[in-house]
Amino acid sequence: MMPSGSPAVPVAVLLLLVWGAPWTHGRRSDVRIITDENWKELLKGEWMIEFYAPWCPACQNLQPEWESFAEWGEDLEVNVAKVDVTEQPGLSGRFIITALPTIYHCKDGEFRRYQGPRTKKDFINFISEKEWKSIEPVSSWFGPGSVLMSSMSALFQLSMWIRTCHNYFIEDLGLPVWGSYTVFALATLLSGLLLGLCMIFVADCLFPSKRRRPQPYPSKKLLPESSQPLQKVEEEQEADEEDVSEEEAGSKEGTNKDFPQNAIRQRSVGTSLATDKS
Repeated sequence: MMPSGSPAVPVAVLLLLVWGAPWTHGRRSDVRIITDENWKELLKGEWMIEFYAPWCPACQNLQPEWESFAEWGEDLEVNVAKVDVTEQPGLSGRFIITALPTIYHCKDGEFRRYQGPRTKKDFINFISEKEWKSIEPVSSWFGPGSVLMSSMSALFQLSMWIRTCHNYFIEDLGLPVWGSYTVFALATLLSGLLLGLCMIFVADCLFPSKRRRPQPYPSKKLLPESSQPLQKVEEEQEADEEDVSEEEAGSKEGTNKDFPQNAIRQRSVGTSLATDKS
């Protein structure tokens, strides 16, 4: 019989606590967490991804079914993951999440949106029977890895950063709401001016403007080939001028010759009239 002060009893209790700890606390979740840093892991293998928010009642109701489905992930050879859109706004914009919860299926980089019933059995059948093949994949233009969706992700991250700054100005610095808006308005104006100057500088470097030099006045010293037509034109103009001058001179001489005869006639007529009157 063991004495009452034997250390065997505390040791046995300690061993029971250690062995029973995993069962009392439950097993580790098989659902993987996806963030902006590791989202490219979705491009390899087969995945089922849930986009949720902690405050969403429908998301809270889905969590037990999603956790149970994740336990079958190893048997179905599918990775089960989830994304908290409140902490990962970039992924919310990259996948265009407009409703919660939203579930996507991904197979080797092809994304399909799951719109079936949200139970463990339906999730298992969707993977085991390959029902995802009947769903048209998302276009490459709107895929999460495209340039368009990367820009959308950056825009969502920027909006979240602006919201964080707005809360900091109001709550921590004590600025009024209109003061915070004024700060953002000035920042937007300055950034627009800087962006415009940068664009003008880049445009001038890539496409410099061509400066036109004034054309010199045509001189008489031209090349032999090009001077021949000009010489002909000048000779023709000089000949025309000479003809015109000769015609003018001839007309002047004719008028001078006719003038004395007209004067003599006028005098003879005048004398005859005078004799008749007398």
